[in-house]
Amino acid sequence: MAEHLHPYWRIQYILSRKDKPLSDTPFADLLAANDDRASLIVYRGPRCFVILNNSPYNPGHLMILPNRQVAQLAECDAAERAELMDTIILCQSVLTKVMKPAGFNMGLNLGRPAGAGIPAHLHFHIVPRWEGDHNFMPVIADTHILPQALTDIWERLQPEFAALSSKS
Repeated sequence: MAEHLHPYWRIQYILSRKDKPLSDTPFADLLAANDDRASLIVYRGPRCFVILNNSPYNPGHLMILPNRQVAQLAECDAAERAELMDTIILCQSVLTKVMKPAGFNMGLNLGRPAGAGIPAHLHFHIVPRWEGDHNFMPVIADTHILPQALTDIWERLQPEFAALSSKS
């Protein structure tokens, strides 16, 4: 007998991805929209920003990007590179406090052959991990199960980023 998964809350996400053609500059478009909740932007810094991945591997999967659209690290100036690294540390701190993961995957994919879905705008990934969170679904069925809606995760993370921003 076949097992069926019913994450009914995902239909809004599935339909929204089909309704909107992907822009050549989706991250720049989201940043310019100035609707952080709708864009899933949880933090804006002077030179970079943090956004929830809308196709996450795990709840809390964040991406850290320079505000300027650049494809390579060498295109970032020293201040942008420093802020990117500081923001990665900030993200790890917020995720640790709010989501209490057991570990993290962090990385950067440069170029489409390396796995960059949007190679024109480099972005670091930070994925919170828990013991036992990697099941057979991603391996066998190329399917990911997200047990919490992205807007709910935004509601949990954004206040922490806002509180930290107001202190600096």
